Amino acid sequence: MSDQTELSLRNLLGNLRALLVISVLMTEAVDEKRILQLAASAAPAFGRWRIEGYAFSDGSWRTGAEGVVAPMPAGLAEQLADMEGATAEVCLPGWAWGWACPLRSVAGVFGRLIAVSDEQPTADDRFLIQAVAQQTGVAVSNARLHASARASAAELVATNARLEGTVTTLRRSMAIHERLTRVAVSAEGQAGIAKALHELTGLPVAIEDRHGNLRAWGGPDQPDPYPREAYARREELLRRLMRADRPVRDGARLTVLASPRPDVLGVLSLIDPARQADSADLVALEHAATVLSVELARLRGIAEAELRLRRDLVHDLLTGTDDESADLRAEALGYDLRRPHRVVVVEGRGRTRSEDGLLHAVRRVVRDKRLGPLMDTMSGSIVVVTGSDTGWEAMRLAVLAELGGGQCTVGVGGVCERPSELPRSLREAQMAVRLQRSLRVGHGACEYEKLGVFRMLASVSDLSEVDAFVREWLGCLIDYDARRGADLVATLTQYLEHGGNYDATASRLSVHRSTLKYRLQRIRELTGLEINDPDVHFNLQLATRAWTTLQASRERPGRA
Repeated sequence: MSDQTELSLRNLLGNLRALLVISVLMTEAVDEKRILQLAASAAPAFGRWRIEGYAFSDGSWRTGAEGVVAPMPAGLAEQLADMEGATAEVCLPGWAWGWACPLRSVAGVFGRLIAVSDEQPTADDRFLIQAVAQQTGVAVSNARLHASARASAAELVATNARLEGTVTTLRRSMAIHERLTRVAVSAEGQAGIAKALHELTGLPVAIEDRHGNLRAWGGPDQPDPYPREAYARREELLRRLMRADRPVRDGARLTVLASPRPDVLGVLSLIDPARQADSADLVALEHAATVLSVELARLRGIAEAELRLRRDLVHDLLTGTDDESADLRAEALGYDLRRPHRVVVVEGRGRTRSEDGLLHAVRRVVRDKRLGPLMDTMSGSIVVVTGSDTGWEAMRLAVLAELGGGQCTVGVGGVCERPSELPRSLREAQMAVRLQRSLRVGHGACEYEKLGVFRMLASVSDLSEVDAFVREWLGCLIDYDARRGADLVATLTQYLEHGGNYDATASRLSVHRSTLKYRLQRIRELTGLEINDPDVHFNLQLATRAWTTLQASRERPGRA
């Protein structure tokens, strides 16, 4: 063996040893860029050639030394397009020789290593270029497989985490559903809903009506007294909640409507000043709002049904019904009609002149004074059937206070031992109200049983004799008033009722004393009677009271 041949073999063995080392380094590398840099940096040690770069099947180009993405050299893409899997020469500007060696994986060629030189390489150089390309292809393929495996593992971990979160959310949603369903079917009411929502979220819970009144509280730290919002702010909050149709942040609260549209029945809030409520808490809040809506709708339905039944019962009691039927219907409503009752008629108006305002005012007073639940409206009046014997003037003043001022008249009928007698008590209460109007004694409480002669006159079944008596004593005055639009009968009535006192009579009639004297003189001239004569005085007073009773009897009930 010649010295030259021995030297060539030694160089080849050295290159193979270096190739083995670089192959191990590339195989251990997990970063594709690092592999490409190792191959490019080792190439000059194998001969007089270098790696210009790497052309991949996706059209990308990575430089040799840096391994970074860059524009592909001009004309190279067209030359590579005609190649299949073989090694082939390529022309690159500035180099005498270029070679494209395939980078292979199990799936096939995925790119090419581009080697260049200033001169034609030797056979050993070609062998080493192919060997470097083969090892680079294997290393890059392995790195890509490892990267794909790592990405798949990371995605699997993320998917498992999402699944665990979903399972946790589903379990909590099921717990929310089960807990609130138990509340709904066990009739625990609003207090039970508030307690359950507090247990599910750990946050205090408030249930309010649409006006902001507290109906139930769940958890600690219940405010006492409970704060009330201004009317305008409350209405604005309700509008926001209706527009959003979902929980809304309102300061320290997360609030949602319990609202079977279009009615607002209630408002449900989580007290959350630290803003710690999560998505599961919102689910619990919305679910609780649904349960609360059903509960409030059920309560409203019961209340409306009871109200209709009470109104039907009151109507039948006032128009006439048998005792047994009335007792049974009242008992079904939890009310006892087997004790004495009477009818009370309330007329009036507040400053707003709203009929509903009077109804609500009377309802609150009836509730506060525990007069019983049987009440209804009739011809513009409020009618109450009660077994109580309260102070009627105190009741009237309480209604006025609820109205915020205005006018209120109360008529009280006689006591009835049985329900079938209540129509009589109604007529008596209506008569008491009308007599107050006819007597011009202002607004007050009038008991029919204390009306004296008026009560006796009102009980006369045939009024023709009473009318004849009135015509005998007051006929000329009645006719004069009708012709002239005067008020002589009313003047005489007030004069006699006030015992002939000029000042009191003038004050009641709201006229000057001289006007009163003129009217009385005119009365004497028309009647030819001496008013102060005892017998005349008695008959005139009886006649004026009979006239007042007739006026009240002929008046349509409920006229304000």
